[in-house]
Amino acid sequence: MKAPVISSWFGRREIAPPPDIESAALRSDRFRLEREGDWRRLEDILRRMEGGSLRRVSDQELLELPTLYRTAASSLSVARETSLDRATLDYLESLVQRAWFQVYGPRQGLFAWLRSFLLGGWSRAVREIWLDICIAAFVMVAGTIVGWLLVAQDQEWYYRLVPTQFTDTRVPGASREVLMESLSTQEDAAGLSTFAASLFSNNAGVSILAFALGFAFGIPSLLLMVHNMAVLGAMMWLFAGQGLELQFAAWLSVHGTTEIFGIMLAGAAGLHIGRSMAFPGDRTILTAASEAGKRGAMVMTGVVIMMVIAAVLEAFPRQLIGGMEDRFMIGGTMLVLWLVYFFVYHPVERGGDA
Repeated sequence: MKAPVISSWFGRREIAPPPDIESAALRSDRFRLEREGDWRRLEDILRRMEGGSLRRVSDQELLELPTLYRTAASSLSVARETSLDRATLDYLESLVQRAWFQVYGPRQGLFAWLRSFLLGGWSRAVREIWLDICIAAFVMVAGTIVGWLLVAQDQEWYYRLVPTQFTDTRVPGASREVLMESLSTQEDAAGLSTFAASLFSNNAGVSILAFALGFAFGIPSLLLMVHNMAVLGAMMWLFAGQGLELQFAAWLSVHGTTEIFGIMLAGAAGLHIGRSMAFPGDRTILTAASEAGKRGAMVMTGVVIMMVIAAVLEAFPRQLIGGMEDRFMIGGTMLVLWLVYFFVYHPVERGGDA
């Protein structure tokens, strides 16, 4: 079909656009005119919210926001199916993305989330798994006793339980002087930063493994905690045999009150997931696991922070401070701080709930 010819104001002959293109342009214009009012209203609300002027957004506008978002999303869907002009499609895609972020996106920035996490979220998640913490604490104490009794009965168990990096001079039969030397300090802080990084990697690995194994109804997490505490029980037996139990406890307390506490929380978080899957109650297993997983992830985020603190304490104060009283002071202070933060500190949430 030959395109129609039209005349311009200047008397020149021009070719008119094909009917299908002209029809599409008219359809696009009509589509925009019918819905543009809602788009503009949504864009105005978004602009004020994105500019940090939430107080200037009325309650009525906040209630309208989800409806306007769905209207824009529906318009975008229609625009794509009917192949409207590129400019309309680009505008609607941008508008829908911005609206989605305000309707469904995160309500807090990083610093706001970190503030809410440290000032209530973490401690609340820990309190919510109190039963699992009690079970983990019992298992860890039992593991320590088992390690002590095994080595006391047969010294060969010491070499089976204790990792090779701890059996340099700290072995059965070592003299009191040799064991005291292993608890001594060093003169300067040279190389301690690298030491701290290595300690964090090791401690975090144990904690994450204790948490991750919880999916198997928590049993592997319990076994891992028993094994780790059996190592501690074996070493306690070794130092107690030379009358150095207090010196060893002071040396260990500097970082141990944070590190062992963190491992206990990691194991409890893993156990919480496993216990929720084994006993979901009225919920489905997937729902129970999802809820427990979110709570456990919150606890584990804090455990990583504890492992950083434990690594710093183990690499610096423990290596540089030699007095037994000073070491007990550091370890005891850290233990009190953790207990107060987790079980005494109850911030009032917005809305008045504790």
